Amino acid sequence: MIIPVRCFTCGRVIGSAYQPFKARVADGEAPAEVLDSLGITRYCCRRMIITHADLIEDVMPYD
Repeated sequence: MIIPVRCFTCGRVIGSAYQPFKARVADGEAPAEVLDSLGITRYCCRRMIITHADLIEDVMPYD
């Protein structure tokens, strides 16, 4: 639904990195390079951002 503010595993703040990640990947950059440049190096945090499914627009009509 909404990107979590913190990583479920380690507790690091990752919510603020999702929008820049999404924009830069849409511009054609490699996801691994974007995550490295954003300073997200732990595999648990990378998992949280890469596997996030943005479903908020699909759920909003049912609110």
